[in-house]
Amino acid sequence: MADTKKINDLEELIQKQELEIKKMKIVLQELKGKTSSQAVDYVVKAAEVGTEKQSDEGLVIEGVFDGQNMIGPDGKKYSVPANYASKSKLVEGDILKLTIDPEGNFIYKQIGPVERKRMIGVLVRDRDRNEYVVIAGEKIFRVLLASITYYKGQENDEVVILVPKDADSTWAAVENILKKTILSSYAKGSADDDEGANASADSNRDY
Repeated sequence: MADTKKINDLEELIQKQELEIKKMKIVLQELKGKTSSQAVDYVVKAAEVGTEKQSDEGLVIEGVFDGQNMIGPDGKKYSVPANYASKSKLVEGDILKLTIDPEGNFIYKQIGPVERKRMIGVLVRDRDRNEYVVIAGEKIFRVLLASITYYKGQENDEVVILVPKDADSTWAAVENILKKTILSSYAKGSADDDEGANASADSNRDY
């Protein structure tokens, strides 16, 4: 009679090893320079669409979200609170408006969300960077720790993420975390679902 527990434990171990191998292959590709960076593109986009002006409310700056910060029209980076970015599910390329009032308060508003797509991946602890990343398809996406903490994520959890539909990205927004990880479904690749993804971008939300 087959030992079901031993079989399940062995299958789980194999799946974890396969995941680690896949992660190492992707990291190797990044080190070889095969993964493109969007940093320059966002600076260019910010210069094209961004604005800076004085108003009755204070200094108003419009720029592009790069995954962590807002890049202004002059290329300057403005720190975006991780809790706001996490709760608003900001995605790389989103257009933000920053109002700096006379008292020095920074108030962000999402005014131009990019089109999104959903992917399903696995949450992994990147011990070199001491942060969590999500492996989806053939790529590693960085995610905000605030998002992982909010959903109480743990390594090997299955994660639903949002990324730009028509562009590469380094960062992903966490839409949800599934506590019961199904590594076999991950191995078959990511699942995209455009329908309703854009609804998660709330353009009227303030911080």
